[in-house]
Order: sequence, then structure tokens, then C-alpha cells
Amino acid sequence: MAASRSGASPVDKKAAKAASKAAAAEKKPGRLSQLRQVYSITRQTDRQLPLWMLGAFAGTVLLVVLVGLLVHAWWPIVLIFSIPMGVLVALVVMSRRAERFAYERASGQPGVTGQVLKNIRRGWFVEDEPVAVDPRTRDLVFRAVGRPGVALVTEGPVNRVQRLVDAERKRVSRVLGPNVPVLVLNVGDGEGQIPLRKINGKLTRMRPALTKTEASQVASRLRALGGARPPIPKGVDPMRMRPDRKGVRGR
Repeated sequence: MAASRSGASPVDKKAAKAASKAAAAEKKPGRLSQLRQVYSITRQTDRQLPLWMLGAFAGTVLLVVLVGLLVHAWWPIVLIFSIPMGVLVALVVMSRRAERFAYERASGQPGVTGQVLKNIRRGWFVEDEPVAVDPRTRDLVFRAVGRPGVALVTEGPVNRVQRLVDAERKRVSRVLGPNVPVLVLNVGDGEGQIPLRKINGKLTRMRPALTKTEASQVASRLRALGGARPPIPKGVDPMRMRPDRKGVRGR
């Protein structure tokens, strides 16, 4: 009765307090903490980052002040306005350099192209898994469908991955026919390839050839094809395989 008169019991209060502390601990870091973390990680690989940020800040402040003087604005207001602009430009420079170094670190890792494609803007349907795989060379082909058509994005040397591309192009054409464009983009740093950091921009800038409804229908039809299947060695029929009796009995 005493507990009910006074409200929640001391045990309940302690549990609620512990829960609130746990919730506060699980909160995402603030914007300033995220910026410090990005700066710290990028600074480890980009020793010139502070100079680039300082140059961006100073150049922006100087430019805004000069423009203010040319239009005969009150210089204290111009100076106060130029400082936030300089900070903003310095943060943009940091973000761009952090993104570039992140792509450079990820470049060459198997499957990274598929992860980058998933970050493309809306309007594209990207398969979660590669649609063609060479287990020996680890060459991959990913598929994305959008208004420009069906994009086959390769990961591997152009001349070596061409066999996978041709097979996948035939498979797609059998389902869709000749009216749907099939585009091939080779990701990499070699000749005839597109750098990893530019692949999404390249896709989004392509000229549309389908409507949104047609692109969705094409994606649904291709999704029924499934992804890559592990290859079966030639001459081996998995339905007729038998266990090695000598191995079971022991030699």
C-alpha cells in the first residue's frame, strides 16, 4: 500500500534511471563529433588536409572581403559574413578529400563496386549480388536497371571480363528482346575504365530511353533470372555422384 501511495517503487526508479542512461549512451554522436572523426581518419592518410582546409578558409574569406569592398559594403558585416563562409568551404574540401581517399582505399577489393552502386540515387534498381562471377580470377559483373536501360557494370580487366559480359548480355537479350538498351561500364583505373568514385555519376547522367514504369517492369523481369550460380566442373553430374567407398572404409 505504501508503495502504491508514493508512486513508483525505488527499484522501478533505479531501473528507469539505468534505462535512460543506457539510451543516452546509445545516442549517435553529434555533428561536431562526426566532423572530428572524419578529420582524424582522413588526416592519417592525407597529410596535406590541414593545408587544403586552411587555404580554402583563407581564400574564401579574402574573396568575400574583396567583393564587399568593391560594392562598398560595411566591412565589419562583410568580415562577420565571410568567416562562416570560409568554414563551410573548408568543410566541403575536407568532405571531398575524405571521399576520394575512401574510394582509393576501397579500390581493388572484390565486390566493392556492388557496394558503391547501392548508394546511387533513386531511379535505379541494383541487384544485391553479382549476376556473373569468375571464381578463378574473381572478376564480377553487376547489374543495374534504370531509365537509360540495363547497365552491366564490370569489375576486372576489360579484356578478361569480356567473356562474362557477353554471356550476361545474351541472357538479358533473350528475356527483354532488342528494344531495351544494354550498356556496359568497366570500373577501374586502366584504359577504357571508369574510376570507382565516378561510376554512379556516370550512370545518373545517361540519357533516358525508358519510362519509370518500363524500367520497373524490366527490373522485375530480370530479377526472376536470379544472380550468379556457382560453376559445376565439366563432366560432373551432381545427381549421379557417389561417395568414395574406399574413403569410407579406410585404405
